[in-house]
Amino acid sequence: MRSFFDACIAEVDTALRVIAAPASAPARKMPGPNDDTAVAAPDRKGAVESARLMRVNHTGEIAAQALYRGQAFVARDAAQRARLLHAAAEEQDHLAWCEMRVAELGDRTSVLSPLWYGGSFAIGALAGLAGDGISLGFLAETEQQVIDHLDGHLDRLPPDDKRSRGIVEQMKLDEDAHRDSALQHGGVELPGPVRATMRATARVMTSVAYWL
Repeated sequence: MRSFFDACIAEVDTALRVIAAPASAPARKMPGPNDDTAVAAPDRKGAVESARLMRVNHTGEIAAQALYRGQAFVARDAAQRARLLHAAAEEQDHLAWCEMRVAELGDRTSVLSPLWYGGSFAIGALAGLAGDGISLGFLAETEQQVIDHLDGHLDRLPPDDKRSRGIVEQMKLDEDAHRDSALQHGGVELPGPVRATMRATARVMTSVAYWL
């Protein structure tokens, strides 16, 4: 059985892999058109906007990895921990897709990724310590807010950037499934002030990541 120290070392190693290493190859093919003409949006203005929005989405996936792992780190129930780690593993495709798309568009991911990861891990751990029902409710609310956020991006992405739009649409489907799973396994609705605080925090992160 692993000691607490071993578990901490494993989490630091995972954090470094998520933040600093190139994303591992996704298990699923990148959604959307995959021919050469789909690699970049046709005009420079559209490519810049797409790149910034996909950087925001990549930042969201950095945070998702940290949130899930923070919740799993303190989970008391083995099945709960397994569900959280499984969700994190599924989100790794999103992380890879967004990183690949940002690179295709000639831009970079957020320079503040260590801050997003560390803060999100701490928030996830606090949610996990509140109990399994609240932890799953936090996961469900997070996913609902991500779905709303992705809807906004679909409105803002250039219509002819079908590659980025395909990624965002698939991410939305996956987040919807994660939300439903969390509710089915006992997630409880969070109080209004908590949901509002989560939205405000996400708004700060996405606004900063759009530029940095």
